[in-house]
Amino acid sequence: MASRPPKPPLPPVGERKLSRLRLLWRFAGAYPWQLAAALTALLVAAVTTLAIPQGLKMIVDNGFSRGSDPAAIRPFFTIFLGLVGMLGLATATRFYFVTWIGERVVADLRTAVQRHLVSLDPVFFEVNRPAEIASRLTSDTAIIEQVVSTSASLALRNSVMGIGGVGYMFWVSPRLTLLMMLVIPLTMLPILFLGRKVREISRTSQDRVADLGTMVSEVLGAIRIVQAFTQEGREAARFSAGVERSFATAKSRMRLRAIMTALVISLVFGAITLVLWQGALDVIAGTLSGGSIAAFVFAAAIVAGAFGTLTEVYGDFMRAAGASGRMEELLAARPMISAPANPTALPANAQGRLELNDVHFHYPSKPDAPALNGFTLHVAPGETVAVVGPSGAGKSTLFQLVQRFYDPESGDLRIDGVAYRDADPHEIRERIAVVPQETVIFAASAFENIRYGRPDASEADVWAAAEAAHADLFLRELPEGIHSYLGESGTRLSGGQRQRVAIARAILRSAPILLLDEATSALDAESEQLVQSALDEMMKERTTLVIAHRLATVRNADRIVVMDKGRIVATGTHDSLMAGGGLYARLARLQFDQVAA
Repeated sequence: MASRPPKPPLPPVGERKLSRLRLLWRFAGAYPWQLAAALTALLVAAVTTLAIPQGLKMIVDNGFSRGSDPAAIRPFFTIFLGLVGMLGLATATRFYFVTWIGERVVADLRTAVQRHLVSLDPVFFEVNRPAEIASRLTSDTAIIEQVVSTSASLALRNSVMGIGGVGYMFWVSPRLTLLMMLVIPLTMLPILFLGRKVREISRTSQDRVADLGTMVSEVLGAIRIVQAFTQEGREAARFSAGVERSFATAKSRMRLRAIMTALVISLVFGAITLVLWQGALDVIAGTLSGGSIAAFVFAAAIVAGAFGTLTEVYGDFMRAAGASGRMEELLAARPMISAPANPTALPANAQGRLELNDVHFHYPSKPDAPALNGFTLHVAPGETVAVVGPSGAGKSTLFQLVQRFYDPESGDLRIDGVAYRDADPHEIRERIAVVPQETVIFAASAFENIRYGRPDASEADVWAAAEAAHADLFLRELPEGIHSYLGESGTRLSGGQRQRVAIARAILRSAPILLLDEATSALDAESEQLVQSALDEMMKERTTLVIAHRLATVRNADRIVVMDKGRIVATGTHDSLMAGGGLYARLARLQFDQVAA
């Protein structure tokens, strides 16, 4: 039997290359009109900025000479004011559309990644930390938002102004421009050398932030344990140490970027000073007008500012390339369980028949330990089968396969006669309701938590399910009744109350197959009796698989399946299994003796 190779973990984030930003362009390309408006406004603002030096040249040459006619210089100042007004309007328009695109792209990206994540198999989250994934979905998209909303606009605008400014300077004075251009290659050296260092440290910095997110999620999710063991100080110190590590990495990144910016600006403005010196000599010699040198210096300042800004946003683009790559890796992950190209439809009249034939299965994270080994079980429609056995026997694995969270390496599973591999997993799961041992309560109202089983249910249906699960009494006592907020993971409810809400959710789903994994484990004796009667009533019309560690709860099952080490070692009723001895009888005697004691 060939075992299935384990699913590889999320690939490590590779080198941050600008080519990774193509993901962002794919999302931004969905809004061509907004892009066109932003680019048009950007070009108008850049061209207007470049026209200001020419306006300055005309004003200086015509308005600052003795004996100038005041009426003659009015048009030059009017034109200059017009340029300023146009620049303000174009800049405002560019800001609005670029910011809109940035917010929209990040919103679409978050939605796409989250929609993709919920389609992945549980095995993906076995080998990848959900807290790290959550960090990618929040902190990385915040970096992307900054780049799309701000840095991309700055890069485009300053690229246009840098290139256009150099062209204008060449038109005013080719000689001075050539002198200026001798220094430009020197400004690129620190970008090429230090840029790689910035990229590497940015990657480390993002990983440190992801570690902090993981730490916060872990500690807050286990806050009761932290406080019960009085480890608040230790956790605070551990988080503080993580923050300091993150800050130390950020300082290294900031130091490199500061050095890179200082070098570039020093070189560029040093070149401007030298060129200005030569220009002054040309004015004295009469080969260049005062307006021309003023326009040249103004344009050189624009070019210097443009190149300085480009060096600053280069680091932002490197960080965004890394963040985009992390998003791309999430979107590239593919579920191992998916519907075939032409899935076989399940019978319209659901019966609830389950068949498992010679099933062999290993968890991807445990390839050497078989979870099910030659497992065969047929469950008739409406039959209640209890599954018992020691921890690690494979009971929960059986439930995982029935819900098709995994596929076995070999063997066959069928629901109502249709092979699992030929059916759509979504359609299979629609016919199953489950009450897990570890109750899941969402940070929402009791109404929304129960209605999660059937989102189109009315409030009357929700109340009926709550009454059947004997949850209506405590729900009516909440401040806002069934619409009361239950807190994160249901912290406003007791363990037994949370379990009754989960049972009401399964009752409302009204699926033909019911999976109960210790559904009454968190209930006191009185509540257990009430809920068990409700479950008994619900199980009459459904195929039911029950995992029970407390054997007293499965006495009335139609059949009891005893598992050990992934195999069925015995099957029968409670009485026949007790009479036959073996593992079931030994487990039952241990439990009943403990109860008696």
